[in-house]
Amino acid sequence: MSSHNNNSTSANDPRQPSAAKPFVAPMVSPQDLPVDYSGFIAVILGVAGVMFRYKLCSWLALIFCAQSLSNMRNMENDLKQISMASM
Repeated sequence: MSSHNNNSTSANDPRQPSAAKPFVAPMVSPQDLPVDYSGFIAVILGVAGVMFRYKLCSWLALIFCAQSLSNMRNMENDLKQISMASM
């Protein structure tokens, strides 16, 4: 382990705070968004759980549905889409 001394590191710091720029996320159109695999898997497991009466599929569908809802972006959030995804 190396010991750090604040006086020596601040004098020898090669970084330039004035050149640092904050990160700005690029704008992405809704057609170019990646596929929500967890939502798709939740639908498939939910249908399999209802049709074949598999409890494990139903529980996994609930877990994937919760994951899909937690990963939802702000620009996607409207009440109709959230209510349909939770159903």
